[in-house]
Amino acid sequence: MTTAITAALRAGAADFYPGEAGVELLISHGVFLDRRDFAGFISTGTSISDGITDMAHIDWDAAVNALHHGQLPVCGGERRILQLAASIAAGLPTCLRDTIPGLDNRNLHLVITAIRHAAGQRPPHY
Repeated sequence: MTTAITAALRAGAADFYPGEAGVELLISHGVFLDRRDFAGFISTGTSISDGITDMAHIDWDAAVNALHHGQLPVCGGERRILQLAASIAAGLPTCLRDTIPGLDNRNLHLVITAIRHAAGQRPPHY
């Protein structure tokens, strides 16, 4: 994962807690941003307000649609993380009863941190 794309994603989601939380969940998870097949769901550009800051945005709808149609092969934990991140960041529906069970301790901690972040409690490192 490049620091440039993570910084651009953070800049693109800045000041909207749910967006920040969903992006940070994917960054912290550490899998999706290294995948070539996921890179197609990320668009990049430059801030229109300063003309300098690199910004990026995840097309959450397209990523989840690809996931549901088998075009984004993932393991169960990765599927859960992507669905939860998309739900937090973009309001896409996901069933918590289906996505929460099966998360390992690390991923559960990441999800809890993301929920707290979406509620306005940014993690200390943010």
